Amino acid sequence: MISVLLIEDDLDLAQTVMDYLQLEAISCDHASNGAAGLNLLEQNYYDVLLLDLNLPRIDGLTVCERLRSEGSDIPVLMLTARDQLIDKQAGFAAGTDDYLVKPFELKELVMRIQALSRRRSGQTQLLRCGDLQMNLQQRQLSRADINLHLSPIGWRILELLLRESPNVVSRQRLEIAIWGEEVPDSDSLKVHLHHLRKTIDGGFDTGLLQTIPGIGIAIRADNES
Repeated sequence: MISVLLIEDDLDLAQTVMDYLQLEAISCDHASNGAAGLNLLEQNYYDVLLLDLNLPRIDGLTVCERLRSEGSDIPVLMLTARDQLIDKQAGFAAGTDDYLVKPFELKELVMRIQALSRRRSGQTQLLRCGDLQMNLQQRQLSRADINLHLSPIGWRILELLLRESPNVVSRQRLEIAIWGEEVPDSDSLKVHLHHLRKTIDGGFDTGLLQTIPGIGIAIRADNES
């Protein structure tokens, strides 16, 4: 079952949405202000966040920005009566994944929830695995609070691996993501992975970069599989 959190201060609309989602077999929790919503997000796992823009205590843009700055990759669907392009730009800049203008059709809301639930958001600005942390906004990489430096290609490889972590990424997918259809030679990826492993694992007690024979590469902490 898909699980969503609705942060909406219009209680009549919130009740209508929750009742409809229940009929569609979608579980929905509700918070009426941004602060309460953030508390629920800390306590529970949700597949999608439905976020009103105008909220008491903490507004929707701030909620979204805070989630992204903390590394949350929950897909965010912003619900708002503001339909101007500048308002949508502000929402996407804050890290929302989709935008639905009020009033909206409940069937369309369900379709968008279903689509978003099939993927995690690419809008997060902080990627983590164990004590390894990549800040995309500041272009900083650290492990155990030690700053690390990568080549541009090494950064792209690590970003993809962290976004997919703990899942395995095939070598072919890594090559296409870096070079497109023009892969330099068969050893290029191997060389970059060697330098990446030396940078993020060298001098540390545990290794995060794992080679899965015949399958691909993964970034995993000890408690992930």
